[in-house]
Amino acid sequence: MKRATYASVATALVLVSMKAWAVWATGSMALLATFLDSLLDGAASLVNLIAVRVALTPADRQHRFGHGKAEALAGLGQAALIGASALFLAVESVDRLLNPRPVTESTLGITIILVSLGFTLALVTYQRYVQRQTGSLAIAADSLHYASDVILNIGVITALVIAGVFGIPWADPVVALALAAWIAHAAWEIVSRSTSELMDKELPREDRLRIEEIALSNPQVHTIHDLRTRTAGRTVFIQFHLEIPGDMPLRQAHDIADGVELAIAAEFPDAEVLIHQDPAGQETVPEDMRPESPMAPAPTSA
Repeated sequence: MKRATYASVATALVLVSMKAWAVWATGSMALLATFLDSLLDGAASLVNLIAVRVALTPADRQHRFGHGKAEALAGLGQAALIGASALFLAVESVDRLLNPRPVTESTLGITIILVSLGFTLALVTYQRYVQRQTGSLAIAADSLHYASDVILNIGVITALVIAGVFGIPWADPVVALALAAWIAHAAWEIVSRSTSELMDKELPREDRLRIEEIALSNPQVHTIHDLRTRTAGRTVFIQFHLEIPGDMPLRQAHDIADGVELAIAAEFPDAEVLIHQDPAGQETVPEDMRPESPMAPAPTSA
């Protein structure tokens, strides 16, 4: 994860330098769009670098559940930066539509964008590999930025060809406006994922069903209840009550719970599992106080 953040920052520095030169040489709004995006990607990557270092810090006395939510906080910071860039780009594009200016040196701009595409594709490939291995929200958010850069750069090339080669100046700000909308959409996706983690959203229904299935695969387990799940960075937290025969010796009950815990940990390698053992048939929690069972039918809209 740390190597991925270093690669991201280094790539951002290269892209920002190349695109700044291209914007100065061409005066293209579409190129300004991708320059701003790369500039903010660099700032977001720097935030990610810090957030990942914090998130990987082991739990301590003041943070018993670890520091994984630093990634989600970094995601919100990235979304704010990306949203601000989208707004700025939209305003500048409208001004360019009202006051058209020609695009010059379009061939230079196209060349630089093609080179930057190569850097971007290499970085995204590496980031997605790391994200598959670690499940990191921060790396996933950063990868989303750079993946969107591929679409942005294709749009920029289109704008440069139409405005610079064919002499249609309004194409440049129109494409820039479309790219601003794309950037804003990417920001919203990051906000959605980050807030879900910060608000302790449950794991997907399929995962909760799988947890219950694993627990009930032990013949000594009658049922489970009060299943609660959440995530913090790479770590998944799973807790529930396990109902087993009430006349069972404590040692045997402990061994059963340990076996269920190990089976769940095998399915969810980054999970911390907490199990409370209850005598079967003595659950007294009022119905309206119990969390929805993962086995319940999915809600349907009216």
